[in-house]
Amino acid sequence: MKAREVKRKKLVDKYAAKRAKLKAEGDYQALSRIPRNSNPNRLRNRCKLTGRPRGYMRQFGISRIQFREMASQGLIPGVKKASW
Repeated sequence: MKAREVKRKKLVDKYAAKRAKLKAEGDYQALSRIPRNSNPNRLRNRCKLTGRPRGYMRQFGISRIQFREMASQGLIPGVKKASW
């Protein structure tokens, strides 16, 4: 899944300018011929360690489960275990 996300990210970057131009012109037929995975809506935030798509914390770039494990091991500075 991580490799698939990397591939989608490359497509989004590659077609961003073309997509914006076609949208501004209102040419939706040409827009429909562009690969679907080039749409930024298809990107999903994933945990950098596990690839988990849900429970993603943007500030840290990891999922809530990995955050909890790392915090309890003391790997994330400034985080104290309160009442989990």
